[in-house]
Amino acid sequence: MPQRIHHYFGDSWTEAPLVRALRCTQGWRSIAAPVVMLLGILVVPTLALAAQSTPPLYKVQREHVWIPMKDGVRLAADLFMPVGGRPGEKFPAVFKYDPYRKDDNRNGFSECDINLYFVARGYVGACVDVRGSGQSEGHLPPREYSAQELDDGEEIIAWLARQPWSSGAVGIFGKSWSGFNAIQLAMRNPPALKAIITVASTERLYEEDCHYTHGIMNFGDDYNVDIDAQNPRSRSPDFPTDEQTLHNRFDSPPWTLLWLRQQRDDDFWHEPEKPLDAIRVPVLLIGAFLDEYRDTIPRWLSEVKTPVRAIVGPWGHDYPHDVNPGPAIEWRDLAVRWWDQWLKGKETGVMSEPKLAVYMRHWFPPDPRLTHIPGEWRNEDRWPPRDQKIQPYYLRPDHSLSNEDTPAPAVDSLKYVPSIGVQAGVDDFDVQPDQRSVDAFSLVYDSAPLAKDSAILGVPEVGLRASATAPQADWFVRLSDVAPDGSVTLITDGALNGAQRDSMAHPQALEPDKVYALRVRLHFTSWVFPTGHRIRVAISNARWPMFWPTPYAMITSLYLGGPGAQASRLLLPTVPLTSALAPPHFSAVAPADRPTSPQDSARTSPKWTLHRSEFGRPTIVDAGSGQWPEKPLSFPWALYSNRQHRAYEVQDEHPELASYTGFVDMRQQFPNHRELIWHTEWNIHSDRTNFYYDLKRELLEDGKAIRTREWRDTVPRDHQ
Repeated sequence: MPQRIHHYFGDSWTEAPLVRALRCTQGWRSIAAPVVMLLGILVVPTLALAAQSTPPLYKVQREHVWIPMKDGVRLAADLFMPVGGRPGEKFPAVFKYDPYRKDDNRNGFSECDINLYFVARGYVGACVDVRGSGQSEGHLPPREYSAQELDDGEEIIAWLARQPWSSGAVGIFGKSWSGFNAIQLAMRNPPALKAIITVASTERLYEEDCHYTHGIMNFGDDYNVDIDAQNPRSRSPDFPTDEQTLHNRFDSPPWTLLWLRQQRDDDFWHEPEKPLDAIRVPVLLIGAFLDEYRDTIPRWLSEVKTPVRAIVGPWGHDYPHDVNPGPAIEWRDLAVRWWDQWLKGKETGVMSEPKLAVYMRHWFPPDPRLTHIPGEWRNEDRWPPRDQKIQPYYLRPDHSLSNEDTPAPAVDSLKYVPSIGVQAGVDDFDVQPDQRSVDAFSLVYDSAPLAKDSAILGVPEVGLRASATAPQADWFVRLSDVAPDGSVTLITDGALNGAQRDSMAHPQALEPDKVYALRVRLHFTSWVFPTGHRIRVAISNARWPMFWPTPYAMITSLYLGGPGAQASRLLLPTVPLTSALAPPHFSAVAPADRPTSPQDSARTSPKWTLHRSEFGRPTIVDAGSGQWPEKPLSFPWALYSNRQHRAYEVQDEHPELASYTGFVDMRQQFPNHRELIWHTEWNIHSDRTNFYYDLKRELLEDGKAIRTREWRDTVPRDHQ
């Protein structure tokens, strides 16, 4: 068979937008807005709620409370109480629960304020800090979603249910970490829990979370280091530095080291999880096509037996009323109907409506500055859609995609360039730039110009017959829309750790040059291809710095042709351009429950910069990082600011020699001139057999180090 080896060399440098700083699982966002102080009691006026589709019935009173745990630890909580009801009136409770410091979130915006909408319509709302975080007492748990954290969650539910104002019914809501907690507590089925609303979340902590996405070590996501910088901070407003506080927080081992030691899908990742059929409460899911947790939606719609509804929009890791890019929608009125149905026993018709409201995205230019995604909303009453068809497209030797007969056998080969990836965007939380600069390092296959508009909705899949000259290789697949002007817009993507081709729990090295049948599932997506555009599949073996590179210089090959089911091919979930169902209707977004922050207009998006040098060591740095911001966030007790620097390096001819170095500083400046800085720095690098981990943590008070800890370890590479 003819064989072609492609050698590609990139530009001397290029830039790509950095996704919003502090995102992933646990919901860090770089939204800046003023904080509503939670000391004492605050009466929230109803003026900002006046224009909403379901009218507010109550004013809202906010107060700080302590929720006692069985072991004597008290969890800090804010209660949002309805004011103006009948004497003795009782209310269901809804709450969110995470470690993101309800009183002084580093982004200046507390998601607790979503409670204002619910409480004004007849609920008690609560926000609770996980033990050992924020204002809560106790020792920081040893991991995310620990048994301790979820045991505490069950106690919170029971406490809310037995309060004198409570009707006994409780719901959980939240985005990212708090959404994960909603899922995991629903799996435990505590008696008082009646329903959940989970936004941008998943139950699959290994393959879909931000530590080993697709089974590949993901060290490019900010959360993976920033949570280790956040965890040591003591409680507001006094930020004590006594021995007990430092023991409970500062001395806690770093989670990045814990995750580094868990490189396969074993019992560690499944510890918080129970089967989906364990869930007995109704679930409202909200997802987004620019969020890495969107695959939860089709899986839950098809597998969960309890009542499930879902909304999937075109935005990123956000609540739907506060998104960029838009269009935003008002979802909180549906949430109130959801709560009314399951927590108050009212018939709201919420389950007589279609199961899925999904935004069908139309083509848009590959511009990260885009603020509005074109398209329209669509309803589906089942999953998969009853009119969905799977259309195969075969990869051909002339680099075309064809849905006709499979081509004659051939082989396409590609040199592995471990430093590529940043040119196409760092991860899935934003509109990505033009893909051409990374397609130049990839095997690319294009369809003919489409003769008519064509729509897809579902989970595309790519089957590859492939080999590698090394025992370890990853495959990254991107599905894109090629416009007539040549610009390439990313639609969705996916990846496969070649060692995990048969099992994420039991990886096995590749046999060099052996041909394997590989299956790469892409992320859930929607798209309408315009007439005259082309469908593109691009395949590469690196996505740096999001994913750690495999450690061998190599060539990978794709084997084309052969019998249809065994051929390298794309499977597209096609649907008619319009649904037989009437489209969903969403209310206009209610006025903001918080004013605009001065920082909003001043904030600019940071960028990654890739430097290539004659020494063959491409380095990616966070351009402009390492500086304190000009305008710190202002809290009543102190000014808060943070700075960070990150740098990634890999050698194209020696991909085993990859490294990440960086630091994060978090500073509190008090009116009495006291200053605290929590400093965390990392040096993580690898060779062919090991990862080498070094984390240093330091607390400085008024410029003097008062506590220092360091963790060092050598961790064997486990098929990563």
